[in-house]
Amino acid sequence: AGGPWPVEDVVPDGEEQDRLPLRKLRLLGNSEELRGLLLNPHLRQLLLTVDQAEDKSSLMKKYMQEPLFVEFADCCLRIVEPPEKENILPE
Repeated sequence: AGGPWPVEDVVPDGEEQDRLPLRKLRLLGNSEELRGLLLNPHLRQLLLTVDQAEDKSSLMKKYMQEPLFVEFADCCLRIVEPPEKENILPE
C-alpha cells in the first residue's frame, strides 16, 4: 500500500507467473543499461504503442521481430532472471 504499483501487481515469488515482485521491479528501475535503452525515441514509441493497443498479443509478436525491441526484452529478462553462473562461459 502506498507504493507506486497497485498491490495486485506486487506478489511474492512463485505465486503469479505473469507478475513480478516489487524487488524485481526495483531492479528494472535501477538498471543503467535499461535506462540507456529507454532514451531511444523509437523504442519509447514502440512501448507506447503496445501499451495503448487493443490486441497487445499480436502486436508483441510483430515487435519481437524488431531488433531494438528484442534488445529491450532481453535486457529486462537479464535483469529479472539473471543467467545461472553454471551456464556462463569463462572469459
